[in-house]
Amino acid sequence: MITSIDPNAALFRRNAAAYEALLRELRERLAWAVGGGGEKLQARHVERGKIPVRERIDLLLDPGSPFLELSALAGYGLYGNEVPAAGVVTGIGRVAGVACMIIANDATVKGGSFFAETVRKHVRAQEIAWENRLPCLYLVDCGGAYLPEQDRVFPDFGHFGTTFYHQCRMSADGLPQLSAVFGGCTAGGAYIPALSDESVMVEGTGRIHLGGPPIVKAAIAEEVDGETLGGAAMHARVSGVTDYLATTETEALQRLRDIVANLNWPRDSHATRRPVRPPQHDPAELGGIVGTDLKQPYDVHEVIARLVDGSEWQEFKPEYGATLVCATAHLHGYPVGILANNGVLFSESSTKGAHFIELCNQRRIPLLFLQNITGFMVGVEAERGGIAKHSAKLVYAVATARVPRLTVLIGGSYGAGNYGMCGRGFAPRFLFSWPNARIATMSPQVAATVLTELRRGSLKGEADTAALAALDAETRRQFEEQSDPYYATARLWDDGVIEPAQTRDVLGLCLELIDASTPRYAGPSPVYRM
Repeated sequence: MITSIDPNAALFRRNAAAYEALLRELRERLAWAVGGGGEKLQARHVERGKIPVRERIDLLLDPGSPFLELSALAGYGLYGNEVPAAGVVTGIGRVAGVACMIIANDATVKGGSFFAETVRKHVRAQEIAWENRLPCLYLVDCGGAYLPEQDRVFPDFGHFGTTFYHQCRMSADGLPQLSAVFGGCTAGGAYIPALSDESVMVEGTGRIHLGGPPIVKAAIAEEVDGETLGGAAMHARVSGVTDYLATTETEALQRLRDIVANLNWPRDSHATRRPVRPPQHDPAELGGIVGTDLKQPYDVHEVIARLVDGSEWQEFKPEYGATLVCATAHLHGYPVGILANNGVLFSESSTKGAHFIELCNQRRIPLLFLQNITGFMVGVEAERGGIAKHSAKLVYAVATARVPRLTVLIGGSYGAGNYGMCGRGFAPRFLFSWPNARIATMSPQVAATVLTELRRGSLKGEADTAALAALDAETRRQFEEQSDPYYATARLWDDGVIEPAQTRDVLGLCLELIDASTPRYAGPSPVYRM
């Protein structure tokens, strides 16, 4: 593609500068997540002979291999920012050459206890592992459910019990469930290693007990110390609860690597993969193209040109339904069908998208949705043209697609457009957001207009004018706050906020997982979505 972007143009430079500010903000917030419980608690953790959670993951992974961390900013802005990364690190990496899902508790954050967002993050990691046929490795250092949050953690589907349900079902489905225990595992936390196919415990620090010493004393008046009750040596030599005893954390991690190496795990490739070629145009230019003002239009072809191999693709129906760009391309050598917004969705673009999805189903090509959408077209002409039915065709095609789907929010994601472009409710394999993204039923401006117009009919006089102004201001504030990407990612509405320049590599890792896990691309997995 011949680009029309001039990096020296005034608009591009303003956009790039504004976007760089967003990236600095993102990196600062990621530093908060990586910091865990803070320097004091991290130091105490190390003094106890324990390794920080991300260093454990580094030691577990194959040297030099990538780690795709998921939902790093879960919990941001919640609980007074005292639960960084929701107290658990999840992500995908290679162990002994096998792509694995890693779920690792951070004991420096509230003792590794489970908050509502911790549970959701854990469950989401299991969903991804199940869909993509990944063994699960649990690095357990867990205090169980955070009791003050018990009503949001314990009783419902999707709460703590669902993590065990998924663990059992995945094991029965042939997906290995392996754990290494580095700290105390009390109550519900004990079931993570107990339900694992194989487990390792670290002597001196690893403990498993359904009820700790205080509970035992209260329940049956028996006084016992933690090591006698549930220590690693006892469980390896007496109860048989664990399968391997390690004297150090590094030994436990090596034992886990050895177990994975002997899984006899298949490493198949099913797509016709082409040699990888970098884009002709620099992905670092993406911030200068999209900018931070969602009202400022840009040509999404320029975005695609900085994601796909060789900046080359074949566009489907380029002269019809132009507000939805549909194209087949290769990304890191893997085939992909792209649906990208270039404006509001009309009937023509909706039916074009549905047609394109069916072609990708037929050819077993995964789908990538690049969302920047205000919604479907409204108004008399649109309704007389059948927009309700034509938009439903696109929604139906997305919901019933027989190939894996990936979604990236590269701008606004509003209203039914979110559904038609495979938002979270339509269960894409992975969904990531850029730091300029916004997601809500509608934009703050539209929401304020709708609500004030509805109220206007019942109000009169100057006092009522003031009430309308107050309603307008409050609605804008609410929608600005709740459509913010950090508000969304804190609540696990996506799988992470990523930098535009990283998007190509992140999608490449996802496509590699998809290729190895779904030879037939045979529709949705059995994973239940909340």
